[in-house]
Amino acid sequence: MGQPMQVAIQGEMGSFSHQAARETLGEEVEIRPCPSFDALFDAVGSGGADRAVVPIENSLTGSIHENYDRLLARSLHIVGETQLRIQQCLIARPGASLGSLRRVASHPVALAQCRNFFAAHPHLEAVAAYDTAGSVQRLLQAGPMTEAAIASRLAATLYHGEVLAEGIEDDPQNFTRFLVLAREPGPIGGAAKTSLAFTLPNVAGSLHRALGAFALRGASLAKIESRPLRGRPWEYAFYLDVLGNPQGRVGEALAELRGLAGEFRILGSYPEGLKKPE
Repeated sequence: MGQPMQVAIQGEMGSFSHQAARETLGEEVEIRPCPSFDALFDAVGSGGADRAVVPIENSLTGSIHENYDRLLARSLHIVGETQLRIQQCLIARPGASLGSLRRVASHPVALAQCRNFFAAHPHLEAVAAYDTAGSVQRLLQAGPMTEAAIASRLAATLYHGEVLAEGIEDDPQNFTRFLVLAREPGPIGGAAKTSLAFTLPNVAGSLHRALGAFALRGASLAKIESRPLRGRPWEYAFYLDVLGNPQGRVGEALAELRGLAGEFRILGSYPEGLKKPE
């Protein structure tokens, strides 16, 4: 029996990235927590991990721009994707009650997603922390009974916390898209989506012609994003997700775009892992 797959995530065990990794790659994977996204990319690039699971966009707050920049700057390949329903839980030490709490810690994004909960419980002070699951870990190690954390149910299970309230986020249509990254590209045969990055000459109509390569062939674009290029003021890189196998019509469009672009890079071709939320 071989060694379990090593999967790098940003944050602690029990984070939503941990949950996404288990749902996408299997519960038998071995999670390698990383303190930052740079450390996550380094872990896979150096061979310290086989895969990374990294959040790239949220259905409410939009793209995680710093990770788009890392995709362009690093040499890793996208080999999969998934979406995770983000359900925030209020987690306390066993025996605590909602009325006894005074402070609640979590990542600032998680706190912002629970504004209505804090408005309904004005006696609770929101305290920013670097990680959702990490705030649960610290609470259960040495935190007082008057403190709690907001994180996933998985974090409560791993660190033996008590879930006092579940689904406390403001909007239930809260999903995060995660990418699976590897050192080598995935197989083309089962791919149904291709992500790429490119630059264009700063002339009138260049973006129209670039996107027209896909429109003329009936290829659907799932996302387009622009990011400023470091050290090159008012120049931009474009990120594109196109649906379909990167052969046939999609491959023809990619070849045409390659001829129009200044810089051009396929970030990955992979199975489509997004489903329409119910």
